[in-house]
Amino acid sequence: MNLPNLTSADFLPLLPAIILVVGACVLLLSEVFLSATSSRGYQAVLSTATSVIAGIVSLSLLGEPAREVFLGFGALDPFSSFLTFIVCVSLALASLTSAGFLRKRGAERGEFYALMLFAGAGMSLLGLSNELITLFVNIEVLSIATYALTSYLRRGTRPSEAGFKYFILGAFSSAVLLYGSALLYGAAHTTMLGEIAQPLRAAMASNNGALVYAGAVLVAAGFAFKVAAVPFHMWTPDVYEGAPTPVTALMSAGVKAAAFVALVRVFVSVGSGIDAKLPFAIFSTLALLTMVVGNLLAIPQRNVKRMLAYSSIAHAGYLMLGVAALFVSTPGQEFKLLGPTALFGASPEAVARVEALRGILYYLLAYTFTAVGAFAVVSLLERREDEEKGTAWDLERFNGLAQRRPGWAFAMAAFMLSLAGIPPTIGFIGKFILFRAAVDAGLVGLTIIAVLSSAIGAYYYLRVIVHMYIRPVPEGAHPLERSWMTEVALVVSTVAVVLLGILPGPLTEWIAQAGTLFTR
Repeated sequence: MNLPNLTSADFLPLLPAIILVVGACVLLLSEVFLSATSSRGYQAVLSTATSVIAGIVSLSLLGEPAREVFLGFGALDPFSSFLTFIVCVSLALASLTSAGFLRKRGAERGEFYALMLFAGAGMSLLGLSNELITLFVNIEVLSIATYALTSYLRRGTRPSEAGFKYFILGAFSSAVLLYGSALLYGAAHTTMLGEIAQPLRAAMASNNGALVYAGAVLVAAGFAFKVAAVPFHMWTPDVYEGAPTPVTALMSAGVKAAAFVALVRVFVSVGSGIDAKLPFAIFSTLALLTMVVGNLLAIPQRNVKRMLAYSSIAHAGYLMLGVAALFVSTPGQEFKLLGPTALFGASPEAVARVEALRGILYYLLAYTFTAVGAFAVVSLLERREDEEKGTAWDLERFNGLAQRRPGWAFAMAAFMLSLAGIPPTIGFIGKFILFRAAVDAGLVGLTIIAVLSSAIGAYYYLRVIVHMYIRPVPEGAHPLERSWMTEVALVVSTVAVVLLGILPGPLTEWIAQAGTLFTR
């Protein structure tokens, strides 16, 4: 029996995931020695500290040269390392938010934080995956942990319904993704992403193009579910509403970031072996539908949690615009709504791809700080008694918040402005970089639609600010309980949203280094 020749260099990119798994195991083991009445305040602190340490390690890996690891089953590059950093940021903020949320419900247990860390490890490993089966296994690692977290609060019908819907539709999307991977394997006779391009070109030349195209479409559909792209978005509002709010925050940021990075890695490799018109047609169409439908469906929502769910769908559309920019061909001279145009002089293909990768990463980090912070404010305002009645997240809850909790109102206003892409916030810088990359790639028509969709979205974001600063405090309003851990998360998120919107220079330098994707 020949054992694989692995060195310490192969295990280096796994270090952040290993740290997260060790932290999860410590939390699980410590729970054994606690009684039902024991204090568990240390658990959120330990989960946050584990996430911070893993995030620091992932940043240290940015300087490592891009290379294959584990015999080609994984790829270490700045792109995957920065994803792990984004995941760790979302984990740390969600862990801080969870402390007060769970304590008010008497549901603080080590397994909750352990599941969050296990899900984070799966997200980190998903970004490293350079082989289709490995990628599928890591998707299931994060998905199973997220299914359990969604229905963690077993009291009431909403968590059970959310967990059941997420599990059924998630299993279906995983099956679609696996079937598409099987078709690609049937055409290329390999599942290694680093080796798949040449066999796919040979399959296309030998009249197996239908098999390749079917596999690519099914894989894209599987990923479209994970990122909540239209028309695969139907699960998002119900799951986001029924899940515990800190879990919703983690799903909206960490899961979305990991899925987008995995999607980019797969299709940069697969797209090299097929006609680039197919992935471009898929992702430009998904971008158009997701941006428009997500924003239009968010407008009538008075449930803030569902509104943020549809907002998350719309932001997936903006990110799809960046993905579509990776697959543009040489712009023609005529104007096209979805296709590339030479009206503004497109950049060379290689330069445009690098700029699109950087735009995707910056936007993912900007959305992570903003979305997790917004859900943290929602978690502070909701009351367990009103969850079953569906009024825990009503827009009226924000009436007069500026008078009752000025700091919370300021933070929420910053998050809403950032989601709307209004300066001086990190959301504005993120949209500017992403939209500029799309224009440089020649996607002028699609970028115009993105800008108009973003303007539509400003309506329902600004409506929240109106309720906080203009509407009076409702009569008989319940006192708002403070949670210092959640407020720490708010301070960190608010400072990041505002400061990085005013001084984006240091972050853009990191992004410039992180926009390198390993390809063979």
